[in-house]
Amino acid sequence: MSVLTNAASRTDILNRLKRAEGQLRGVQRMIDEGEPCLKVAQQLSAVRKALDSTFVRMTVCFIEQELDARLEGSNAEKSSLDSMMEEMETLLARMS
Repeated sequence: MSVLTNAASRTDILNRLKRAEGQLRGVQRMIDEGEPCLKVAQQLSAVRKALDSTFVRMTVCFIEQELDARLEGSNAEKSSLDSMMEEMETLLARMS
């Protein structure tokens, strides 16, 4: 089982989750205050998009780590890999 070892990626993912958590608290407050269903639904959609984006980022991090471990030190291949991973993340984000 692989764990997230990249500190920058771990921080990014945790920050994304904290923002989504704040959004969810806002949705709860909206419901408690009797906001219209449409407004609540819009905020839920925003939370869902934030979580989908975080899932994509986590998936890309996992793939990067696994590929890095298998390439073991080939700088030319890792440079090419970085570019490919950025493009893949962009494509996956468009799907969510």
